[in-house]
Amino acid sequence: MPKIMRQSAIVVRYHLLALAIALMFVVPLVWVVAASLRQPGLPPSPSIEWLPNPPAWSNYSRIFQIAPLGHYLQNSLWVVLLAVPITLVVASWAGFAMAQLPPPIRRWLILLTVLLRMVPLTALWLTRFMLFKYLFLIDTYWALIAPAWMGSSPFFVLLFYWSFRRMPPEFIEAARLEGMGPLRIWAAVAMPLARPTIMTVGVLTFVQYWSDFVNPLLYLKSERLYTLPIGLQILQQLDITNWPLLMAGSVVLMAPVLLLFFLVQHAFWPEGRLSGPYGR
Repeated sequence: MPKIMRQSAIVVRYHLLALAIALMFVVPLVWVVAASLRQPGLPPSPSIEWLPNPPAWSNYSRIFQIAPLGHYLQNSLWVVLLAVPITLVVASWAGFAMAQLPPPIRRWLILLTVLLRMVPLTALWLTRFMLFKYLFLIDTYWALIAPAWMGSSPFFVLLFYWSFRRMPPEFIEAARLEGMGPLRIWAAVAMPLARPTIMTVGVLTFVQYWSDFVNPLLYLKSERLYTLPIGLQILQQLDITNWPLLMAGSVVLMAPVLLLFFLVQHAFWPEGRLSGPYGR
């Protein structure tokens, strides 16, 4: 009995801690949704108003009438649909290649990757702008997804590297003995075993390009190419004091990210993890 009680106490403490951490993220989201349902023109509530009475559901249709957010939403979807698969392929190629190199070279590449991660993005803006201007990429979507051809972030390359390094080397050797080339081993052996990393990098890449405000502001000149974060800024400029409408726009920007996370959250867990002592 004492052992069962101790195990039960551990499980209860685990779930209470998980619930407390979840509330830290859920409560601000609930507040934003509630603020988006206040009557237009009202200032933000000084206290948390869980459900305005009456709720103004028309705020969500009105923001699409004030600014062409539907078109900006479509532009953002095009950007992420191109950037996410390119990032997954390039970052996984780089991580798989690093994992197969001899230890001395691998250590130098890891150090270089970490140093690149430490370079502030502001130091790259002018160089990128001049390069994209020389390549005639200014005012095109290619300027927005150009980082995807380099894996989007050194952090994503490191994530794939760590995932591939944990794989049993016998799998790679067996595939080589069967006559598989590097690309075939990457596609048939390495990638199926790196599913949690693929989902993690995919979600992080989606968030990076979906919520990107600076790059569209720097490289896009035509209004027809604007993405949703720029559209939200335009909505704020058109009606800067109408907080319920601005909150409704923020909910529209956040909704796809939250939906994507709920759809793929189970893939973040390694096989068998959910069937452990806390998952039963």
